[in-house]
Amino acid sequence: MTAQTSTETLLEAARGGDEIAFRELVAPHLRALHLHSYRMLGSYHDAEEALQETLLRAWQGLARYETRAPLRHWLYRITTTTCLKMINRRARDPITNTLDAAWLQPYPDVLLDRLGDADADPAAIVDRRETVALAFIAAMQLLPGTQRAVLILREVLGWPAQQVADLLDTSVAAVNSALQRARATTAQAQGAPAPPRAGSERERRVVAEFVRAWHDRDLPALAALLRDDAILTMPPQAIEIAGRDAVVEFFATVPAGGRLDLIRLVEIRANGLPAVAAYLPGEQGDCRGYGIMVLALDGDRIAAITGFPDAGLFPVFGLPLAR
Repeated sequence: MTAQTSTETLLEAARGGDEIAFRELVAPHLRALHLHSYRMLGSYHDAEEALQETLLRAWQGLARYETRAPLRHWLYRITTTTCLKMINRRARDPITNTLDAAWLQPYPDVLLDRLGDADADPAAIVDRRETVALAFIAAMQLLPGTQRAVLILREVLGWPAQQVADLLDTSVAAVNSALQRARATTAQAQGAPAPPRAGSERERRVVAEFVRAWHDRDLPALAALLRDDAILTMPPQAIEIAGRDAVVEFFATVPAGGRLDLIRLVEIRANGLPAVAAYLPGEQGDCRGYGIMVLALDGDRIAAITGFPDAGLFPVFGLPLAR
């Protein structure tokens, strides 16, 4: 049985009310749809909600699916309109500063790795990191929902302008205009350097030294790893700590009262970047999940640290809440 025949058989069964057939039909596209939702919404948990709503709408509207278009395109259409409705429903007006994106959350690299070459998402084939980097995702939150959709569909997924116009019920001229405005806004907002090659020896060395210096509470060594203009941000708080000295001062006084040696770091990856999960000692003697720090490197220096003080993210990364 060919893949096309199998899809047609599953589609026919699903249209007949077979929920198992429906799940098999959409299963190959779930990872890419989830990532698409994340790019639109900037939040892992919001992307989860959007995906579930998409699947419900797809199940209810399967009879209206016209097989002339690939199933994945139809699913992307539903996902995009679902995300746009969520943005409007939650009254998330475009913000003027990425610090105001309180809903911003990291995305586990392990999920990016599960996107196979068969997925429609070119970022899964070419370079997933660039279009899921925190700087890009945060910059997307500066855009109105329609501009986000246009930028992602045109620049990331490579959809033709006419196809995007049909989805958004607008003209090709309007799509091209929205794309130009979106490009200008995001280009200005993305100040973080391009990440080094994932898993490079230099990256591993910098991260290992960061973890060692942290565990040893070696503040001079931590300072030496930071760029002079390093920035620390901590969504959902609209706080920016700028400059090497200020960041080191924060580390020396705030986390666990400056007792960095009490906080255990575990190396992970998020948004195509190195990251660490932090565990803080609890009252029972065990270490409890505290937060995640994503590190943006510029050569052999750390240019930006984005901290997410949210233990609820640990299961997303496959991490235990206690160690």
